[in-house]
Formats: sequence, C-alpha cells, structure tokens
Amino acid sequence: MDNPERSRILQAMEKVSDILIVGGGLNGPALALALAQTGHSVTVVDALAEKVRKNAAFDGRAYALALASQRLLRAVGVWDRVTDQAQPMLEIKVTDGHAGAGPSPFFMHFDHAEIEEGPMGYMVEDRHLRRAFLEAMAEEKAITQISGRSVVAQDTDAGGVTVTLDDGSALRGRLLVGCDGRGSGTAQRAGIRRTGWDYGQTALVCAIAHELPHHGIAHQFFMPPGPLAILPLTGNRSSIVWSERSEMAHRINAMSDADYLQILRPRFGDFLGEISLEGKRFTYPLNLTIANSFVGERLALVGDAAHGMHPIAGQGLNAGLRDVGALAEVLTLAGRRGEDIGSTGVLERYQEWRRFDTATLALATDLFNRLFSNDNPILRLGRDIGMGIVGSLPSLRRGFVREAAGLTGDLPKLLQGRAI
Repeated sequence: MDNPERSRILQAMEKVSDILIVGGGLNGPALALALAQTGHSVTVVDALAEKVRKNAAFDGRAYALALASQRLLRAVGVWDRVTDQAQPMLEIKVTDGHAGAGPSPFFMHFDHAEIEEGPMGYMVEDRHLRRAFLEAMAEEKAITQISGRSVVAQDTDAGGVTVTLDDGSALRGRLLVGCDGRGSGTAQRAGIRRTGWDYGQTALVCAIAHELPHHGIAHQFFMPPGPLAILPLTGNRSSIVWSERSEMAHRINAMSDADYLQILRPRFGDFLGEISLEGKRFTYPLNLTIANSFVGERLALVGDAAHGMHPIAGQGLNAGLRDVGALAEVLTLAGRRGEDIGSTGVLERYQEWRRFDTATLALATDLFNRLFSNDNPILRLGRDIGMGIVGSLPSLRRGFVREAAGLTGDLPKLLQGRAI
C-alpha cells in the first residue's frame, strides 16, 4: 500500500478540477472560458503542443461566425482580440449553375439590412481565433492548460471521473467533456457509437487574393460536383471552400499552384478581377457523423465530437458554440442549485436542449448537399424555381437572414449576449 507507484498515483490524483475538457481547438477553449467565468475550475488537455497551436500557418481555414456566435465570443472575452481581423458579412448571394457556364437566372440574395441587429456574421481566420483563445485562457486563473499530451484512459465512479495521460499522470474532475473532434477518443472510450456516412466529396480550402473589393458579400455557387463558397476576408481577400468529388479533388490538390488556379478560375468567375493564391492549400474529407448520445456517465460531448456535418451552410463552428452556450448554462445553473453537475439528470438537460436542433441542422445540410450536388434536370428546375420564390418574398428572405445570423430557436444566454 505504501509502494512508490501508489504514492505517485495519489500525488497525481491531487490535480483536481471541476471540469476536464479534452480538446483545445476552438469549442474546448470557449467552453473553458465560459465555465471559468461562472466560478468553475477547468483543465483543458490538448494533444498538440502550444507552439503548434499558435503557429500562424497552422491551418488554412476561416470561419463564418454567425452574429449569435460573435456575441458568445464577446461574452467570454475573445472577440475584442480578433475584431481587427474580422470581416463583416453584409450580403449572401446563392446561385446555381455549371463551371464556366455562368449562374442560373434564378438566385437568392440576402442582405443584412433586412434585420435590425447588424451584420449577419463575421469571417475570421482560424489562426487569429486560436491565438485569441490561447491568450484569453492564459489570463484566466481558473483554467489549467496541458498541451502536448494525449488522453489514454478515462474511468468513472460515483464521485467523478479520472483521466490518464500518455505520460502516466492523472487528472480528476466531476465531469469530462469531449471537444476532440469527429473521431472523438472521449466518445469511443465511453462506448458511444456514431451514425453517419461519407459524401464522397473533399473540400479544397485556400485563401484567394483578388483585384477588386468584395464589399462584404459571401457567395455560394452550387455546381454538380459540390458547392463553391467564396467568403470575404479582410482586405481584397476571400476564403475558398470548394467541394469536389474526392478523386477529382485529390488530383487538383496535387497540381502546381498555376494549374490549381487554372481549374478554379472558371468556377470562381471574373467578378472580382484577377485572382491569385495567398498562403497554403488544404483538403478536408466531407462526411456526416453524429454521436448516438451526446452524454454518458459523467461525460458530455461538444462540437464535432457530438456532430460533424457538411460545410454547405457554414454552420459547423456555430453549432458547436451553441453547444458551448447550452452546456455552460446548464452546468452553471445546476451548480447554483446545489446539484451534482456530473449527474445524469443534469447532463440530460443539455442533451435535450441540443439534440433536436442539431439533428435538424444535420439533416438539412445533408438534404441541401444531395439536392444541389447533382445535375438531374428535374431537380435543377425544381431547386431553381424554389430559389426564385424565396428570393422574391421579403418575409422568407428575412427568415433566412435571421437563420443565417443564428438568431432563431432556443438560444442560450451567451448567444443572446447576456451573462449566465
């Protein structure tokens, strides 16, 4: 009983927090900040070293943050750190057609002027968001960050959960939250299965510099292989999320920059003048994957660990931040009532709040992708007529704008810009 190994374990077990978060991408830090500000102690474990997460060339992605998500980031102290790098999205134009053939005469046009709250959202590059989160967490005394370590085991008992890291150390908490992506090890170790399928599509992602200003307009161009999103960044730059059949995407990505642009130009068009690549190019396989349960014994899943969907509507991070707002609110209110924040009853409230909304969004993105990523003439006619109808009716347009801004549904307080 007094052997050195047991002493080491007991010493490690003294590293106790209220909540343990696995995953240091964006949702994990957002949740950590929200919980720390309501009096919880939090430990965030990320497998990547901190210097990698701070590397400006780490990732080619940028995010379309809905207005509601921007409110959450402001509430947790992150927004003011990225506001200079944020590009307001003032309009969205949605068209249908073929590469090099121009868009269909039917289209949808949404303008932020149709709502009173301001821009529909903002585009922010991943590299700026990650650095802002790291800086905000470093300033929060209630947050402990552990970088460059992987979780290899998790064990639950009546009083809490114990997590073992790859260096043999252990962490103890009342609740474990998995923010570790679509292949969530946290979910796998808890025996939570997933439902989903591969789309046979791969997203080609890059930043483009262009000759003419974009005026804050986001474009979604639907083509038979998949959608092309042109999303405004600061300056005369745009983020490209270009979906192609996976075999074709890999061939394109293997090309030189000059040949890559040659393939992109007829899809992109010339409405922004001459274009050129800025920075590196990336690819991401596209699939749908939803955890069969968002909660387990003293465990909750957030963001892609709970639900990964097609980027066709740009709602992946926004859905994750809704999870963050809902879980932070459920746990904080439960704690104030004296409840055990890791109990089944408390965690079920979180699942009930988020499950239907998430399933609806996932099915909608799946339907849109299937409807638009084909060249069936009957479907093309039906969807073009549908876009024309939506575009001509102010009440429908306003509803779509509010949906894009994240202002619909049962919003957590943080996404309303209110403190918990």
